[in-house]
Amino acid sequence: MIRVANLAIPGILEGISFDLAPGERLGIIGESGSGKSLTALSIMGLTDLPVSGSITVDGTEMVGTPDRIRRKVRGKVAGMVFQEPMTALDPLKRVGALVPRELLKEVGVDRPEAYPHQLSGGQRQRVLIALALSQNPDYLICDEPTTALDVTVQRQILDLIDRLVAERGMGLIFISHDLAVVRRMTSRVLTFKDGRIVPNDSAYARQLELASRPGEPAAPTRLGEPIVALHNVSLRRGQTQALDNVSLTIRRGERLGLVGGSGSGKTSLLHTVAGLLTPDSGTVDVRGTMQMVFQDPYSSLNPRMAVVDSVREAGVDTQRAEEVLAGVGLEGTGSRKPREFSGGQRQRISIARAAAPRPDILLADEPVSALDVTVRAQVLALLDDTVGAGTLLFVSHDLGVVRELCPRIAVMHRGRIVEHGNTEKIWRDPQHEYTRTLIESRL
Repeated sequence: MIRVANLAIPGILEGISFDLAPGERLGIIGESGSGKSLTALSIMGLTDLPVSGSITVDGTEMVGTPDRIRRKVRGKVAGMVFQEPMTALDPLKRVGALVPRELLKEVGVDRPEAYPHQLSGGQRQRVLIALALSQNPDYLICDEPTTALDVTVQRQILDLIDRLVAERGMGLIFISHDLAVVRRMTSRVLTFKDGRIVPNDSAYARQLELASRPGEPAAPTRLGEPIVALHNVSLRRGQTQALDNVSLTIRRGERLGLVGGSGSGKTSLLHTVAGLLTPDSGTVDVRGTMQMVFQDPYSSLNPRMAVVDSVREAGVDTQRAEEVLAGVGLEGTGSRKPREFSGGQRQRISIARAAAPRPDILLADEPVSALDVTVRAQVLALLDDTVGAGTLLFVSHDLGVVRELCPRIAVMHRGRIVEHGNTEKIWRDPQHEYTRTLIESRL
């Protein structure tokens, strides 16, 4: 049994108590910064913050005991899938050296020779899931395990975790900001708010329920002259054909959602538009200033720099930097370093930095994937306000979010754009088989 009794971290967690019986499934949901991840890290004995209370995992005390004792629990007794795969994987080791090939294949990764940076965000997340399962633990703690995954792979991973947990009789703690996912995976749910557990029938829990419902589709925007044009662009990355003869025109004022599976080429296309990748063939023409929100917020922020200074690096003054931080719900936090924020909060900082100089073109790579539903609505409103009459290229695996923000959509599959046009028309009547699969896979 995992038993948590009066867990507290000054200013962060207070009075957290719950039990997890062998084979039981417990969901934890709440806003970014509510203490979900720190609770999981405390159970694993992986936080250096001052922890009080008691946590026992199969009788082993994880609070106040030497690390040599806690190490015996990690991996063999309890495995953990971390929120940010890029920072959790060894960048100098090929993934096949970290995880048995059979298990890699089971989670849908067929590139054992690749280093973590050569994989997409979703593929890295799958490697991390395989790594957590590799020692066949008694308990599995999943911290946002499907955040970076598209809907088709999300369903596959959830089915995989579901099956393995059932077959091996593992206990499961499943942390997510996605209420539908938590309900699908667990039989009991704890709601976290401001470092405490609140009743599931509280006003806050009802607010989460309402915020998780689909929003209204985006209204059409007024389009101008072409501002981004790709013509017959191809790009090979290692053994993978990332882009295959892609042609795409984006007009000034257009808001285009780019969707597709993990590894379909979405991020490669975005990086090509940004000039971070040079295509092997074809042309890319961009007319206007650009800013980009990267997929992995932690690695895109300077860990030694206060976040207000990171935002000022985009070419704005302190007043504007503090204004956009407040706009993403982080007012008064500018003097703190990135490590002092949760994953979702770091994602908001990345958005604030890109939005600050009001660019002509905003490139957003999974900008709300790590955010809870209430903050997601706030950030989407910020993006909507920031882009204004400007141009947005918005990459996401969440079709519902794309539908709310982008009146036009392009679907990528295996490096190609397989469908492109009006979002509502494609939503109602998808023409390509892969698009139909994406829509049908939504929870």
